[in-house]
Amino acid sequence: MSALALGALGFIASAQAQNPKTSPTASPQASAAVSASAAGAAATTSPTGAAETKKQGAAGKNAGNVTPKDRAFMRKAAKAGKTEIEMGKMAAEKAQSDDVKNFGKQMVTDHSDANKELMEIAKGKGARLAPRAPKDQWKSDKEYMEMMVKDHEKALALFQKEAQEGDDADLKAFADKTAKTVQKHLDQAKQIQGKLQ
Repeated sequence: MSALALGALGFIASAQAQNPKTSPTASPQASAAVSASAAGAAATTSPTGAAETKKQGAAGKNAGNVTPKDRAFMRKAAKAGKTEIEMGKMAAEKAQSDDVKNFGKQMVTDHSDANKELMEIAKGKGARLAPRAPKDQWKSDKEYMEMMVKDHEKALALFQKEAQEGDDADLKAFADKTAKTVQKHLDQAKQIQGKLQ
């Protein structure tokens, strides 16, 4: 029982002791006040209520409503997208081949859109994604396209697996849609790679 409820009971007992003519039964208003105080104390100290508040707080800090498998997918997908964006920017500026430059520009556009969508999905589920810029470097158009083929093969497998085996419906739909885009990128990368050899 809270201090407020105890205080109210003490006040009633004191009033009855000072006025013997008062009925031992407390007034309806006093009883209501004590009941309300006690109920309030029970509500705020209820183990169930405390557990629920703690659970809600945890969900706000991480993806509490997303399975570990789906959280891992989001982290890997965000990192892969960030890599394609940064490498694409470099290709658009430094590549010698027009095909490679245009491919780089497309990587920036498509993966920026995909990462933005992924961030919005993650935010709605209480997850926070902060992919770091890659440290990878490349010295020639051929080396960049070789990286793009390998990276998109890995990304395709990642997205296809999530689309088939993921637990979250939103992430599965995102993965399925993005896998189709990644497949197109992979096909293009292989074609350009073939021209450079």
